[in-house]
Amino acid sequence: MRNNPYYGPEGHGPYEMIGIGDLDLEEGGRIPDCQLAVATHGKLNAAKDNAILVPTWYSGTSKIMEQVYIGDGRALDPSKYFIIVVNQIGNGLSTSPHNSTGALAGPGFPKVRIGDDVRAQHRLLTETYGLDCLALVVGGSMGAQQTYEWAVRYPEFVQRAAAIAGTAKFTEHDTLLLDTLAEAITSDPGFRDGSYASPADVAAGLKRHAKGWTLCGWSDAFFRAGRHRAFGFETVRDFADNFMVGYFAPMDPNALLSMSWKAQNADVSRHAGGDLVAALGRIKAKTFVMPISHDVIFPVADCAAEQALISGSSLRPLASIDGHLGLFGADPELLAQVDANLKELMETSVD
Repeated sequence: MRNNPYYGPEGHGPYEMIGIGDLDLEEGGRIPDCQLAVATHGKLNAAKDNAILVPTWYSGTSKIMEQVYIGDGRALDPSKYFIIVVNQIGNGLSTSPHNSTGALAGPGFPKVRIGDDVRAQHRLLTETYGLDCLALVVGGSMGAQQTYEWAVRYPEFVQRAAAIAGTAKFTEHDTLLLDTLAEAITSDPGFRDGSYASPADVAAGLKRHAKGWTLCGWSDAFFRAGRHRAFGFETVRDFADNFMVGYFAPMDPNALLSMSWKAQNADVSRHAGGDLVAALGRIKAKTFVMPISHDVIFPVADCAAEQALISGSSLRPLASIDGHLGLFGADPELLAQVDANLKELMETSVD
């Protein structure tokens, strides 16, 4: 186990560590005493029908979901709903490479799939909170991947689903993209096949990784319009070198690689023998698919192609030049669109 002060309640709290027992993994192996870092907002009602699940995205934790998407008067309103934000396995707060011990520590951390996260979350919701349904599952990016997995794997459990800036099956283009971003880390001699002493040993690799995310996470229109200045940086280089590099620098490289592999292998079609049409046909939830207009990782066309396969679903593109990392919440107009769509979805009756 390595101590990493970046991960903890000081920067990412409050949250509760909840053990769900041993978790057998789809790729083989087991996480003994799997711990999920869980943040809740609001109260569960007597009927237990006001629960909303929010899974996290790559590099993100429950804190950004709280800061950007949850609040009184918002669509995710804790005065109306019981909102459960679950940090995905391997994100640094839940069971992850740096906080595991023995053979699972560091580079020995096993391959975890989106399906493992969702099965772990299902166990949490049923055994800890006594739920038998969710009013909504909503997530962005890797959170959208988990949203699709929930809707396909547990169609009777999910009443509504909102997938923001993500797809149900990762594309070959995006697989190559994440390969490149991962190689930025692993090619650093300080990485030492995952046996580094601290993220500082992999500073050069994390810097290259961050600059890669600068290029694909934000759109060219974002920079042309000078949107980086909204973050307090006068030049694009200053934004990349300080905001983006500073964001990734303290993170555990093995955690980033664990999440990257998981994202690359997201594919709900495996529930139907590789047939994506059949898999998405299993969805019973009222579903809104919300791609971001200038997202180059999950383009509108890719999301729309999947949405067309989901019965009764609705395509709700979000207009923002911020691109994929518009999920960070710097564009208030984007957030207003998200809220409007989610409020409409929550007002939609379900059978």
